[in-house]
Amino acid sequence: MGQILAWILEYGYLAMFGLLALGVAGMPIPDEVLMIAFGGLVSQGHYNFIAALAVTFFGSMTGMMLSYTLGRLLGKPLLHRYGKWVRLTPSRIASSENWFGRYGTWGILFGYFVPGLRHVSSYLAGTTRLGVFRYIGYASAGALLWCGTFLGIGHAVGMHWEQVAKLMEKVTHRVGLIVILLIVLGGITAWFWNKRKKNIT
Repeated sequence: MGQILAWILEYGYLAMFGLLALGVAGMPIPDEVLMIAFGGLVSQGHYNFIAALAVTFFGSMTGMMLSYTLGRLLGKPLLHRYGKWVRLTPSRIASSENWFGRYGTWGILFGYFVPGLRHVSSYLAGTTRLGVFRYIGYASAGALLWCGTFLGIGHAVGMHWEQVAKLMEKVTHRVGLIVILLIVLGGITAWFWNKRKKNIT
C-alpha cells in the first residue's frame, strides 16, 4: 500500500485512474482502501474533490468496460482458466455467477460494493451478451455511487484516513453489504413515501 500511495502522490490523477482501471479489471489492488486514501488526500488539499470523483469514475468504468469486452469476445472458458491469476477462485466465480443469475443487471450496480463480485459481474455481463448501452447505464450508475461513497468516507475522516483505510482492509465485505442494505432500505422508504403522498392527494 505504501508504494501505491507513493505513485498517487507522484503522478496524481493519472496514477489513480490507472490503478483503479486495473483494480476493477481484477488486478490485486485494494480498491476501496485506495479510494479512501485518495479521499483523505483530497481533504488535505492535495486534490480537488470533483476532479477526483471524475477520475475515479472513469478509471473504474475503464476497468469495467475492459472486463465486459473480454467476456463478450472470449466467453467463460477464459475466466475459469485464468481467473486464479486475478484473485478469481472457482468458488468466487461460482458465487458471482449465482448472484448475477439471480439479480441480473442489478447485480452490476450493487456488485461494485462486493469485492470479487465487481471483478466478475462485468465479465459475466459480456458472456451473456447483455446489450452494451444497457450495461453502460447500470455500470455507470454503480461506478458513480461506489466512487462517491468511498471518496466521501475518505474525505469525511480527513486526517484519520490512514486508520480507516487499515480498518477497511479487514472489513471491506461487511461495509459493502451495509452500504447495499442502506441503499435498498432508502429505495423502499422512498417508494412507500411516494405511494403515501399519492394516496393522500
